[in-house]
Amino acid sequence: MQKKHFSKNAPKERHFIITIKRLGINGEGIGYYKRKIIFIPGALPDEVVVAKIVKDHPQYLEGELVRIKEASPDRVPFPSGVDPRIGGLELAHLSYAGQLKFKKDNLVSALEKYHPRGYKNYKIKNTIPAPDQWHYRAKAQYQIERENHHVSLGLYAPNSHQLIDLPEMPTQSEDTQATERAIRDLIIKLRVPIANRRRNLPGVKTIVVRQAEASQEMQVTLITVGHKLDNLLQLADEIMRLPKVVSVYQNETDWQNPQVWGNKTSKLRGKNQITEEIMGKKFALSPRAFFQLNPVQTATLYSEALKLLSLTPDMTLIDAYSGVGTLGILAADQVKQVVGIESIPEAVLDAQHNVELNHVRNAEYLQGSVEKLLPRLKEDGLPIDALIVDPPRTGLAKSLIKTLLRVKPASFVYISCNPSTLAQDLVLLGEAYDVRVIENVDMLPQTPRCECIAKLTLRK
Repeated sequence: MQKKHFSKNAPKERHFIITIKRLGINGEGIGYYKRKIIFIPGALPDEVVVAKIVKDHPQYLEGELVRIKEASPDRVPFPSGVDPRIGGLELAHLSYAGQLKFKKDNLVSALEKYHPRGYKNYKIKNTIPAPDQWHYRAKAQYQIERENHHVSLGLYAPNSHQLIDLPEMPTQSEDTQATERAIRDLIIKLRVPIANRRRNLPGVKTIVVRQAEASQEMQVTLITVGHKLDNLLQLADEIMRLPKVVSVYQNETDWQNPQVWGNKTSKLRGKNQITEEIMGKKFALSPRAFFQLNPVQTATLYSEALKLLSLTPDMTLIDAYSGVGTLGILAADQVKQVVGIESIPEAVLDAQHNVELNHVRNAEYLQGSVEKLLPRLKEDGLPIDALIVDPPRTGLAKSLIKTLLRVKPASFVYISCNPSTLAQDLVLLGEAYDVRVIENVDMLPQTPRCECIAKLTLRK
């Protein structure tokens, strides 16, 4: 019999008993095996589990949950019929009260790791719960593939190109989920080409469906490899007949692009934008425009952020990373002037349109990088009294932090979707600012993600 060999990254399968100490930043259980840290997705603190090691890294182990010997009282049943490997349900086995506590603890852990100035005196508020823990996501972005005669539509397993079919996704809104599956059926019926990476074939690669909570309008974008596809316009016509769909777009990408979206977007059918409403203001959204995935909880996030800014009628507010202008337009009634800065040209056009849509007279939106435009505005004599930033998960660019430390807006609120990068940025910002309070808002139940709102005050 031939002897089997196991590489270091694929050790021989053995089962071990592990006691889980805490949760990691991505929601995985953390324990120790022979004094080496092990990450076990699906395990909860204080549980005793049987696990196997699937990868042995120099500094840590990756484990797989085999069974639970002693369960946590916070454990709840995982949604039936859904593959637990997919993203977006990393905490679905944890009670909602446990999820809210974890998200606060996650922020505290990040602060303890990076030690920003005075962090022990920060007031960290309890996480604000979402009114809906299920079916809250207003946007679905699913990949589509054909394997032999079967067409799968869903999400990739983590760190792989293995597509997991998703007939049901319990955090997705019912309308967007139903529309995704209906489009899959239309693609099969009309024999529209489906992109194939292995064979380098053009076709539809990704289906994006976004719905506005206020208007209930749905916008569909077909992300394709290649431009002219058989029956694509016929497919667009059929999609327009689906309930609540008001527009169909095509976005073109290629296999060399590591991002989901390509640079060229064109309308195939219907309206230019869908209209959302937050706190009495309307926002028109084009396909590439960023908007929070949980529109109901977005009103909570933005109202809390604006409260912390402590705006007055004589202030000029800078809305950095302004997107489609949501925060600035919501604040326009409370200040003398709003200047928004955004790097994506399409988002700036949307913001300018939204200014007109809401009859706002004291807001303008500029296209460019914040670190370049902010000093220029200061040099031109613009008073920068208040600043709100809502950057991507990577946090603030170091060059922007240097700019902020020079410009020094008196009132400063930082919205972050990543506690780790927030904590790192606060280390640098602590040169001039104190942090009074950080609020947590749960935008994405069942996931480890949370939005943090930090109020920074300029030290005198």
